[in-house]
Amino acid sequence: MSVQTGDSGTLEESEIFHLLGNDRRRAIIRYLTESEGRIDVSEVATRIAETEATGTPVPNNLYKSVYVSLQQTHLPQLEEDAIVVYDPDEKTVDRGPRFEDVLGYVDGDRGDRATALVVHLVTCVLALAVIAVTGFDVPVVGSVDPVLVAILALLVVGASSLYRLLA
Repeated sequence: MSVQTGDSGTLEESEIFHLLGNDRRRAIIRYLTESEGRIDVSEVATRIAETEATGTPVPNNLYKSVYVSLQQTHLPQLEEDAIVVYDPDEKTVDRGPRFEDVLGYVDGDRGDRATALVVHLVTCVLALAVIAVTGFDVPVVGSVDPVLVAILALLVVGASSLYRLLA
C-alpha cells in the first residue's frame, strides 16, 4: 500500500508516521543516513538481521527473512513514495527525492520543532511572571504595563512561529 502525497507534493506527517511505523523501514533510513551514497541491499539486510538477532552468529534463516522482506515489501514501498531509489536489478538502494522529508522523524530527531517550542514556552512563562509581579508594586517591574508585556510576548511567539514556517 502506497502512501499518497498531498497536492503540495510533500508527505503529510501522518503519512510519514505510517511509512516509519516499521522498524525495518526506519533502519533503512538510518543506514542511508550513515552512508555516503548507494548501498547494497545485502548490507542493509545483514545489519538489520544483526540488530534483530538474539545471539551471534546471525541465523541464516533470519538474514533470508530480512532480505526478502526488504526486497518484496519495504524498499518498493519507500521507493514508491520517493523516499529511496531502489534498483532491484543491481540490488542497491540510495536516498530518494523525499528522503529529507522523513529523516527528521527517525529516532525522534525533531530538534528544530523542539527548539521552537522551548522558545515559545520560555517566552510565555517569563511574560506571565512579569505580569504577575506587576501587581505587587515591585520597584522597576511594578511600573511596567502588563498589556505591553503580553503584546511583546505574543509578538515574539508569532515571529518565531512565522520564521519556522518560512524556514
